[in-house]
Amino acid sequence: MTAERTAINFIGMLSGIATQARVYVDRVKPYPVRVVDTRKTFPGLRALQKYAVRSGGADNHRSSLDEMVLVKDNHLAACSAGERTQCLASAISAVRKKFSPRHMKIEVEVENLQDFRMVLALKPDIIMLDNMKPGEIRKAVRLRDLAGRRPLLEVSGGITLSNIRAYAAAGADIISVGALTHSVKSADISMEFIPASGKGR
Repeated sequence: MTAERTAINFIGMLSGIATQARVYVDRVKPYPVRVVDTRKTFPGLRALQKYAVRSGGADNHRSSLDEMVLVKDNHLAACSAGERTQCLASAISAVRKKFSPRHMKIEVEVENLQDFRMVLALKPDIIMLDNMKPGEIRKAVRLRDLAGRRPLLEVSGGITLSNIRAYAAAGADIISVGALTHSVKSADISMEFIPASGKGR
């Protein structure tokens, strides 16, 4: 009994995550897109929260920094304006020399179609389209397909139940949703004792 409230709180939170994940996954049917979580989890509970996401039918993004090379906007900002392409190309080349694509994926974040064109030419494994509108996603998909190579396209930023289907319809391969874990509503769960019938006393 001393662990009752703690146990119920855990189960309620994880059940809420699994339920929410299922709602997001159902919202994008029948499009061939993966709904994934992010690393925006509660301290110390990442493994449990990501398990709950899988239980709800969604997938996990990376769990730790060493599972994938993710080049974000802050990394690109460290390159001088006139040398961003060469700076990024050198970084990707260095990773490719050290790791095989099978063991270390490379993902690059972009925030507009201009940067998308630059990154597409460098052939990473995944390109993350951050805070871009569904219309921009469609254009990126067409550009990717015309290039004759298929890096996966991940959509991230501002994804909600009201707009996720539009992003799926735009052709995204992956949609990452931080709200699966950081804004979850716990399921209402309680523990009730059932009185004995009195028989056999």
